[in-house]
Amino acid sequence: MIGELGRRTSTALLVHSALIQAVTFLVRPAATYRALELDVPGFALGLLAASYAVFPLLLAVPTGGLVDRLGERRLMAIGSAVVLSCSAFLLLWGSSIVALVIGTALLGAGQVACVVGQQAVVANNAASSRMDSAFGYLTFAASLGQALGPLAISLVGGASIRPDTQAIFLLSVVMSLVLFATTFVVPAHVSAGRKKAVSAVTGSAVSLLKSPGVARALATSATVLAVVDLTMVYLPALGADRGLTAATVGAMLTVRAVFSMVSRLLLGRVSRRIGRMRLLVVSLALSTAALAAAAIPMPAWLLFVVMAVLGLGLGIGQPLTMSWLSAQAPAGQRGRALALRLAGNRVGQVVLPSTIGVVAAGLGAGGVFLASAVVVGGTLLLLRGVQLD
Repeated sequence: MIGELGRRTSTALLVHSALIQAVTFLVRPAATYRALELDVPGFALGLLAASYAVFPLLLAVPTGGLVDRLGERRLMAIGSAVVLSCSAFLLLWGSSIVALVIGTALLGAGQVACVVGQQAVVANNAASSRMDSAFGYLTFAASLGQALGPLAISLVGGASIRPDTQAIFLLSVVMSLVLFATTFVVPAHVSAGRKKAVSAVTGSAVSLLKSPGVARALATSATVLAVVDLTMVYLPALGADRGLTAATVGAMLTVRAVFSMVSRLLLGRVSRRIGRMRLLVVSLALSTAALAAAAIPMPAWLLFVVMAVLGLGLGIGQPLTMSWLSAQAPAGQRGRALALRLAGNRVGQVVLPSTIGVVAAGLGAGGVFLASAVVVGGTLLLLRGVQLD
């Protein structure tokens, strides 16, 4: 999968990618359930949700510089240790809203370190011709982890309305231990010539943003991820407006996620056949068309088709922008570039949904999908004159 790293290392990297997402999507809902057990006020739930994003937003860019200096495995080990500490802290002391906020914030910090390290392994080692495929597999593993985390809650919780959060936190400790152990299957020095490259580069995040294509790649990535969030939030509202059951809406979201995973598995093959630039344009065009179509009243079966198309389009956007940034960033700054992308994604997840929600407030959920189509379509203008192949 990833050039010279070998099958064992590649497998460990994919397992690590799936596990960090699974733990994240296990702990965050469990923390919410624990907060409900404590009968905390509504604003405290908002604080709990926001605490996860604080450290990733503040630490993403410094973490990128750190991975370029220390190496990928060391950063992944640090992040895994933080996640393990978070799980143990919540298991032993997560009995107040303050403890839950602290634990969730630690989870966010550990998760961003793991993800930056994983992406830097790919960026620094995958051959240029295989980079799209490598990032496709990496993001597929992440998507799989995002599905496995909630599934674990279902298995532990059973038919109860509020699951046994202590059992969930114990499970997260076990998974975090495996996550930490998996880190050490990745070689300590996976990037040839790192010291030489890093010593030659002293640029800041601002200078990195001035590199050709970097700012446009960041904007495209943030837009795609924000629209994924909007879909998860507003599809239930759209379904309610049209009289669709919760089970039907849930099935539609699952279809979107499954087709995103499929697109990532096939990414490398399709990219080599038609070219990275053309594929990115096609993915954004498909997403734009699907979002606009969703705003039009239609039978439920046809909306399933629209969600499948949307999944294909949105699934391609994230790994391709990773490849784009990796190709555009100067030698020795790829970790920083990918970390900057994560920070930009967090900003986009706050700014774009808020803006689109306000603009389309009078038009209902259908208006949100239409406004999202306009925003995604607008990113096509960012691609003019860009050479990705």
